[in-house]
Amino acid sequence: MYTALYRKWRPKTFDDVIAQPHITTTLKSQIKNGKTAHAYLFTGSRGTGKTTCARIFAKAINCENSEDGNPCLSCSVCVDAENEALSDIIEIDAASNNGVDDIRDLRDGAIYSPERCKYKVYIIDEVHMLSVNAFNALLKIIEEPPPYVKFVLATTEVHKVLPTILSRCQRFDFRRIMPEDIAKRLLYIAGEENINLSEDAALLIARLADGGMRDALSLLDQCIAYSTDVTLETVSAASGIAGRDYLFDIIESVVRGDTSTALTITDKLYSMSKDITRLCEELILQFRNIMLIKSVPERKELIACLPSEQERLSAIASSLSIEDILSKLTVLQECNERLSRSLAKRVEFEMCLVKLCTLMGTTVSIPKPKVTETAPETFVQPKPEPAENKFVPPLKEEPKPAAKEETKPQPVKEEPKEEPVNKEEPVKEQPSVKPSDPTVDTPVVCNRWSDVLEEFQKVDPAVAASLIDSYAFINTTTIFIIARNSFFMKLFAQEENKVSLIKVITKVLGKSYIVRARSENKELEDKPENHKAVELLGKAKENGIPTGTE
Repeated sequence: MYTALYRKWRPKTFDDVIAQPHITTTLKSQIKNGKTAHAYLFTGSRGTGKTTCARIFAKAINCENSEDGNPCLSCSVCVDAENEALSDIIEIDAASNNGVDDIRDLRDGAIYSPERCKYKVYIIDEVHMLSVNAFNALLKIIEEPPPYVKFVLATTEVHKVLPTILSRCQRFDFRRIMPEDIAKRLLYIAGEENINLSEDAALLIARLADGGMRDALSLLDQCIAYSTDVTLETVSAASGIAGRDYLFDIIESVVRGDTSTALTITDKLYSMSKDITRLCEELILQFRNIMLIKSVPERKELIACLPSEQERLSAIASSLSIEDILSKLTVLQECNERLSRSLAKRVEFEMCLVKLCTLMGTTVSIPKPKVTETAPETFVQPKPEPAENKFVPPLKEEPKPAAKEETKPQPVKEEPKEEPVNKEEPVKEQPSVKPSDPTVDTPVVCNRWSDVLEEFQKVDPAVAASLIDSYAFINTTTIFIIARNSFFMKLFAQEENKVSLIKVITKVLGKSYIVRARSENKELEDKPENHKAVELLGKAKENGIPTGTE
């Protein structure tokens, strides 16, 4: 029967353990001098040797012919322990035995002396999975165990272990194994197994393993099943990192600010059943590579990708500043956190892409497509004005004839050919509301604002609720929102809320606008620059034009 490489080549003595000399040297010295502790805590990332060292320790302290702190591997105790047939070495998986009753059974069994060995050793793997009550049940026995009982606790999340347990154990922190050490071990195992493994392939496997020897051996096993001649191409195909051009296409679209292409690629991947969360994680890893290429280009060993991919990533890194890279990486990480609790993962990820493509302050050398303010599919805003998110309509001084007309209560003769008409929907001609001079780009009441709010209620009910009783004005390029609820401004300051509102406005009105917003308060009528807006609102209500405030 075939045995997986990570099981077949599991270290059997402390000397076989790689990259953990600070731990193996200490344990060997304690065993050799007979000064072992009653409880140990082994912590570190997966595949670094925690459980392996616990098993070696259990064999070594009970070995009949221990050699320099190592088990001899030939006595009956070592042989039975290797075959998992020794009743005095008990391994417990805390992930599946995490209740208080399980620990009470352990405590009841610990009072009995060993059957064959000098010590009874309890190895509790993933100890952080124990419940609080189980930890409390373990506390007394681990504090004052019988002289013939030893405990070895192993965990990948030491912060979840109770401080009362930590204080009663000798703690050993296992380090991530360096890629060079993993590659060296892989080449040795490949030679013993008669496997053709190139040095470049071994180093790539080591980088993909992320510091875990077990992961590296599992990946090598997978490569052997794919081809007996393990090369860079074999590793890339077996590990699934081949054919990842879509990742770099998305990244290049983000760098150019090409929202359309980024969303199109995402739609294609989604239709092919690509997991959105996994896609976000892959983008994070690639932006990490870009960050490292930009900040420490000489440390190529830190980058986990193919040589051909590294060239493409270098070209992208050269077009971005380190501030831009960090900003985009932060947006992706925030999106990844939200995806775990989002019901609409695709929408969440698409919002993230739109935000990445419209992120301000990006300096790139990749050609950026020309965008006009009236393009219906673009959401790129110009540089923010000094009075950000405040309703300051760009009003001009009207000619004197227009001013005289507004002071008279009599209606002005209708001249429909000269009056600017709202592009969204034909309305009654109200000369008292609209300026008499069509050349003046003065904001007018948005007659379809209630339709916008109704559609936005379906997309984001929470933010839409803060827009109740709001109203809006529009001119050629800009829509001005005045909210009665001041809380809307806090929500509007969040980029994802702003993007979703812009999408709805564009969908309902059939055109993209620059969005400005402010909260209505008592000072509204006291500011000269807002007199026109207040006057327009009053006239609109008097003449029966819908404003969204009814």
